[in-house]
Amino acid sequence: MNITNIITLIYFLGLVFGAFFLGIWDSETDIKKGLSVLIWTAIFLICLFYADKKK
Repeated sequence: MNITNIITLIYFLGLVFGAFFLGIWDSETDIKKGLSVLIWTAIFLICLFYADKKK
């Protein structure tokens, strides 16, 4: 399995976990939950950058 696919799978599983168990997309979402999603996406993009750079 390609490292990019693994990173994308981990990102997707993190979003699903956040949606179902942490309630990220609830109507009462506060700023901490929103920032946590932005940080998770930033980590995803950084990992993709370094995985592509390593190739």
